[in-house]
Amino acid sequence: MNAEKRQNEARIDRLNAEKCLPHEEWTALLSTWTDSDREYAAGIARELAVARFGHGVFVRGIVEFSNVCRNDCLYCGIRKSNLKAERYRLGEAEIVECCDAGYEYGFRTFVLQSGEDATYSPERLAALVRVLKTKHPDCAVTLSVGELERAEYQLLFDAGADRYLLRHETADPDHYARLHTPRQSWARRMQCLRDLKEIGFQTGCGFMVGSPYQTPETLAKDMEFITDFRPAMIGIGPFIPHCDTPFADQPAGSVDLTLFLLSLCRILLPDVLLPATTALGTLDPVGRERGILAGANVIMPNLSPEQVRAKYMLYNNKTVVDVESHVTRSDLQARLRKIGYSVKVGRGDYGETPC
Repeated sequence: MNAEKRQNEARIDRLNAEKCLPHEEWTALLSTWTDSDREYAAGIARELAVARFGHGVFVRGIVEFSNVCRNDCLYCGIRKSNLKAERYRLGEAEIVECCDAGYEYGFRTFVLQSGEDATYSPERLAALVRVLKTKHPDCAVTLSVGELERAEYQLLFDAGADRYLLRHETADPDHYARLHTPRQSWARRMQCLRDLKEIGFQTGCGFMVGSPYQTPETLAKDMEFITDFRPAMIGIGPFIPHCDTPFADQPAGSVDLTLFLLSLCRILLPDVLLPATTALGTLDPVGRERGILAGANVIMPNLSPEQVRAKYMLYNNKTVVDVESHVTRSDLQARLRKIGYSVKVGRGDYGETPC
């Protein structure tokens, strides 16, 4: 065993024991990792996940209800300046119908996601949350609709929303500025995350792996932020370019690095809810299964109407359009069974101890 390999395994062991690493150790690990390191971390992460959650994988039915967005993030296919995007909005009845279908499939969490679309005011969203919680009181509702004022987040929480996903994108302010337009603020994004957690949401953050200008140094800052913030959920997927954005010619992120980071997140926060994302499945046909084997414990099938799925195109070749149009619980069961896992019915709240 060479010295560098021994050092990286020692770093992973230290992370497992102490649940933190100094900045220089994070940077060194993320600069020098190998496939052997990735496999070593995956073995530890998988054991931790199984110890806490068994071989059950939580499923969240996601409804992408609007691709209208006021923002102009340079990497995103539904950015405001993309005039080629075919815009759509679902009405409340359509959203509820999607969730009703998901309930029949056995899903007990609904994820309502959209661009930052002012047509869906916090008041309108709060009314929708109340309808869903009344119809399905045994279900959790997760929102992912971007940056709002603290009072607006409080309104949604008081209406019954349980969780909120807001990727921090990067913990480095300079990197953030290179991914967004000047009207978007890293400080504002961080304040929103603090507000969400203080209000009481099970709060999720996350970032893209391999986004333009990302370095081991910026990734180290992401891992330090996650260490300090201690989110209930972490959304990590590889960057995939979209042909109608300023980053169209940038290379996609690494699946293997994404898997390594998933494992490191599980080792860092053993109880965290960790999705194997659609982006993983887009770059690798068995990417989500590999994510589960790397320590992830959540999959989010798409419940949106088939006629709009191709329009919620954050990046090119999104797997959900071609593969998930007929996904049901039985299809998921079959795919997971091949790797020794199964769909776990239930809300799957943070802090739940199903084993």
